[in-house]
Amino acid sequence: MGQPDFWGNSEKAQATVASLKSINTILKPLDEALATSADLEALEELAREDGSLESELIREADRMELMVGALELASLLSGPYDSFDAIVSINARDGGTDANDWAEMLLRMYSAWASKREFTVEILDRQDDAVAGIQSASVAIRGPWAYGYLKGETGIHRLVRISPFNAEGKRQTSFAAVDVSPEIADDDTEVEIRDEDIREDVFRASGAGGQHVNKTSSAIRLTHFPTGIVVQCQSERSQHKNRATAIKMLRARIARMNEEKQEAEQLARYKLQPKTGFGSQIRNYFLHPDQRVKDQRTGHYVGSFQSVLDGNLDGFLDSYLKWKASGSAPQAAADDT
Repeated sequence: MGQPDFWGNSEKAQATVASLKSINTILKPLDEALATSADLEALEELAREDGSLESELIREADRMELMVGALELASLLSGPYDSFDAIVSINARDGGTDANDWAEMLLRMYSAWASKREFTVEILDRQDDAVAGIQSASVAIRGPWAYGYLKGETGIHRLVRISPFNAEGKRQTSFAAVDVSPEIADDDTEVEIRDEDIREDVFRASGAGGQHVNKTSSAIRLTHFPTGIVVQCQSERSQHKNRATAIKMLRARIARMNEEKQEAEQLARYKLQPKTGFGSQIRNYFLHPDQRVKDQRTGHYVGSFQSVLDGNLDGFLDSYLKWKASGSAPQAAADDT
């Protein structure tokens, strides 16, 4: 970064800066823990001679324990793409208009989580519903270890509430699917996309976006024959920009699929196959009869629905990393029907 021509290539320079931030998220806490350890050792020797220092020693020991716990958690981010930025895709599923509204609530939840960490959020594609909420959306969340923390969010998220869109005021269950993939650089040779493996369809964009969006055939849909993955983008007026974004989304999905295959092979050796795929129900959000959110895999529980929707997800993300490292089987969900 000290080279005079460092900023000559802005895109490459920004990637280097992002890499430095990722490294510092590990090195700085590690340096602080090592320094605290040395201070704690010195404080212990003083406390042996002066009993009044015992309470301070206990406080410092507790602080040191928290530091070590955070470092142990960070060490679980050891996947090949864990340090990458994340592409989060949300699709409304069963539940009609309520499901569309629920999908948009999830979009705001992940955006709020990113904001708390000072990560950046870029909307790659968004399709609004005609009545309320969204049919689907894809966003890039960029920050240190974004994908490593968020990848456990992949799956079906279930909401139970008295729907504001139900005229009879009855309890309703709605579903939204979340898929998280690593954002792969265009020059990454491990994820190769050949032109002959793709079918490209061009169509007119729909939904919100102004008159120009609906009058021109700028939307792009890509179908990848070897994997069957389909992605589309219509957020930009430029067909070229939409295609570039769609390629980025496709590259991310392929990388995630390859990672899932490797994980499945490893788990098969121990006869463990936890259901964490795109079509599995991973978390229940209740607004009726009481407010609570519970993860089906880890058992992590929060008694405040609104707190979770405000982006306070770290408890769920951390518990998933620990659960995955332990190789635990999925927990039963009989009490959350």
